[in-house]
Amino acid sequence: MVQVRVAGVALDGAGQHVILLKPIDAIPGEGRILPIWIGVQEATSILIAIEGAHPPRPLAHDLMRALLAGLDATVDRVEVTRIEDGTFYAEVTVSAAGAVRRIDARPSDAVALASRTGSPIWVADEVLAEAGVPDVLGEAEDAEENVEEFRRFIDAVDPEDFRE
Repeated sequence: MVQVRVAGVALDGAGQHVILLKPIDAIPGEGRILPIWIGVQEATSILIAIEGAHPPRPLAHDLMRALLAGLDATVDRVEVTRIEDGTFYAEVTVSAAGAVRRIDARPSDAVALASRTGSPIWVADEVLAEAGVPDVLGEAEDAEENVEEFRRFIDAVDPEDFRE
């Protein structure tokens, strides 16, 4: 498993939202980024959480966090565990009342919840190797050019490319 962070949320050429997960110890512009296509509501929820914004009404992931807090439960970690036929799978590890449970989840929901609870996000090595793409986003002075290169990549890639 590799610990990752949310490197950003982008739109592909078809207007689909993509969450970008990057290993936390990777040097900017090097290594791999894991793109996962997600829905607009999940993208909004993740962006609100990572920007520290407060919506006027709680979103579904805010409700999940509140329910967990009300039950004295904690999210220990979330994991993107596998990819099958182009579909990513995740699990949320929750501790409550002395018990630890692993709960099946969509990666978008798991990441949105982790973004709210400050829980670590992990990706299976095999998933990053299979579905990760080269990181072309750097902190160099040519970052704008790198972003444009990445945007061209996202525009050209098709989620079907990740099917075996």
